[in-house]
Amino acid sequence: MSTRARILEAAVELLGTQGLKALTHIRVDVLAGVPKGSTSNYFRTRAALLTGVVEWLAEQDLAELVSPPSPPADIEAFVALLAHAVETATTASRTRTIARYVLFLEGTHNEDVRRPLLAGRAHFRSFVETTMERLGAHDPGAAATAIMAVGEGMIIQRVTVDPDADVLAPIDAVVQAFVPRRHNRASD
Repeated sequence: MSTRARILEAAVELLGTQGLKALTHIRVDVLAGVPKGSTSNYFRTRAALLTGVVEWLAEQDLAELVSPPSPPADIEAFVALLAHAVETATTASRTRTIARYVLFLEGTHNEDVRRPLLAGRAHFRSFVETTMERLGAHDPGAAATAIMAVGEGMIIQRVTVDPDADVLAPIDAVVQAFVPRRHNRASD
């Protein structure tokens, strides 16, 4: 792993475990195990470091989304894929998810932080909307909005309140609500 990547991973770790105030050049150097001053060589100011972290996270997210699986052919497979994504975001990728939410909050008043994060979210939303259209949703745009809201809500609930909250049932309910009866398993 390159020094720059180690620095950015360490920055994400700090954001996800200690919050925005913990993001300093010195703390990143220590956590990344790089010589003192390395972080400031790559990112001269705290603002540059913050922007670098956001852009790097967005690049990582988009790299994962560029080749998502082809849209699932049936509702069960789609619900399982979405539930798995929420579970992964709140278990194996929990620290990264918390870091992303810290950055989204920072983005409420910093457009340079917000813009790259929204790009990744838009790409995933497009995947959800396309899948819902293929599954026969009567309003794929509204379906995507509702599915994203439930998924994001479940992530926040699992990260902040109930780490074991069921994600399958709520996601299944919202997906089923937008698919005509002839396409959903309730009519089988």
